[in-house]
Amino acid sequence: MAISIFGAVESGIIYAIMALGVYLTFRVLDFPDLTVDGSFVTGAGVAAISIVNGVSPIVATLLAIIAGFIAGCLTGLLHTKGKINALLSGILMMIALYSINLRIMGQPTVSLHNQPTIFSQLRDIWPASMDSFFNGIWTAIMSGRAPATWVIVLVMIIVTLVIKLLTDAFLKTEVGLALRATGDNKRMIRSLSANTDNLIVLGVGISNAMVALSGALIAQIGGFADVSMGIGMIVIGLASVIIGEALFGKKTIAIATIAVIGGAIVYRIVVALALRVDFLDTGDMKLITAFIVIVALITPKILQAHKEKKRRIKKRAAISGLKEGA
Repeated sequence: MAISIFGAVESGIIYAIMALGVYLTFRVLDFPDLTVDGSFVTGAGVAAISIVNGVSPIVATLLAIIAGFIAGCLTGLLHTKGKINALLSGILMMIALYSINLRIMGQPTVSLHNQPTIFSQLRDIWPASMDSFFNGIWTAIMSGRAPATWVIVLVMIIVTLVIKLLTDAFLKTEVGLALRATGDNKRMIRSLSANTDNLIVLGVGISNAMVALSGALIAQIGGFADVSMGIGMIVIGLASVIIGEALFGKKTIAIATIAVIGGAIVYRIVVALALRVDFLDTGDMKLITAFIVIVALITPKILQAHKEKKRRIKKRAAISGLKEGA
């Protein structure tokens, strides 16, 4: 059980980068971008095929980020210059990326077995004494088997937090504020002579760059890239955003982005625990995801309706008391 939770946290931190990208389009830009299902695989495929062909894992990951950015920009251009509906633009790009990803990879699956990755290189330089130190703390708090290594989870926490802080800082710049204003009220920001088309293209591009980075890292930690590994990624990203906002709030950008990261980790933990139920198996993962999203969407509304009902009852009781006193 403890190792399952540790694995869920480890993968959740990587998926949190993808969730931050989804947050940027769906919450900040108010752009329903379905490119995510394709750009996630683009990042994984570009990184995997680059590594197989002898490119450094770090350079391969950077190439994946660029490929994701280009894919996102193309979606933005379809919407802004092609005047295609935002939802349809994402769907068209997602479909196109399936064939593009097959072209990039050359086959449906690219294995990274015995290939150097960012994580294998980190393991090579990671001192064993650090694992012993953290495993000592782990065994003192948790029961059961200790993790094989802590390098991935610790490094990814740092990387994800850096990306979160960079996102926060970007959204507070002049361009970032214009981007947020575009999502809130496109007509208003246009009246101030801002080029909303360029802002949308930039925002969707940055979002998919984050998604591609997450895909590249997932391919390297999993040891393969598969053309179908992106199916349902948009739902996972939305689940992370919705769960995070419900649990941690969204009063400021800084709180909202940390909530998204927390939501991604909570989502992976819930899925890991759900898969331990006897009548569920790995094939039910998409069903579990859909159920989690439904619960995350419905629960806040039910709680809000309950609070509103209690408020009305108190108000009626106060009015009745006043009438009786008169």
